[in-house]
Amino acid sequence: MIKEKAYKITKELIETAGMKPGMLLVVGGSTSEVIGSKIGTDSAPEVAEEMVTGILQAAAEKGIEVAAQCCEHLNRALILEREAAERRGYEIVCVVPKPKAGGSLATKVYEKLSDPVAVEHIKADAGIDIGDTLIGMHLKEVAVPVRLSENTLGEARVVCARTRPKYIGGERAKYE
Repeated sequence: MIKEKAYKITKELIETAGMKPGMLLVVGGSTSEVIGSKIGTDSAPEVAEEMVTGILQAAAEKGIEVAAQCCEHLNRALILEREAAERRGYEIVCVVPKPKAGGSLATKVYEKLSDPVAVEHIKADAGIDIGDTLIGMHLKEVAVPVRLSENTLGEARVVCARTRPKYIGGERAKYE
């Protein structure tokens, strides 16, 4: 059930946000919140396995790259494929997430990627926040809320956003 719902949420966000292949999706998730506990108190690797499987499957189908936010103990570092980090010019840092230092979701993403690395800062095109993990710092500057048909995963709240370019130029400017 968790895997299927994580897949559905991710797929719906990608479609609703109009994401294109190569775009970057940031995902933050508390497995503690998903199972009904307080964030950071009840890490559940088996729940993370289901979440990550669904998220990565939906992203891969559309060619979307995923960055998983670590927990506060790793200063919200992010896990993504080395190639994606290098192509974007992100500085790679040395850390490997674990369930109690990085979180179960980031740990599972690290295990499933072919060449995972950690970075400290990104600017993602869209994001999924599962359980109030505060992913906003990893989105491009103009974030727009996206309301999906599902707003929970297990017991956790799900909040999503897409980004758009800034409007500049004032009242005489024309926008597409």
